Amino acid sequence: MVKKREVVWTRNSEIQLQEILDFFNRRNKSSAYSQKLYKLFKSELNTAAKQPEIGIKTRLDGIRGIIVGDYILFYEIFDNKLLVLKVWDCRQDPDKLDIPK
Repeated sequence: MVKKREVVWTRNSEIQLQEILDFFNRRNKSSAYSQKLYKLFKSELNTAAKQPEIGIKTRLDGIRGIIVGDYILFYEIFDNKLLVLKVWDCRQDPDKLDIPK
């Protein structure tokens, strides 16, 4: 039986998500794209909550990432939850990537 975990966002990942959505709202003068992107993030995370091993492994033990368009959603797997640690825009300098644990 597939175990369904709850998707939980850290405070930092919630802030990163909101900044991304706000950017597209301002740039597009509409929330349509932001809503579509959020639904896509949510869908991919729900899939990962059911099958957490589908994410790509990172160098950090227990941390995986799901690629969604231009973004990587980094998460940690627990028995009862999938903890979203970071929303990373892949167009940024990779040397600045810091995944909080």
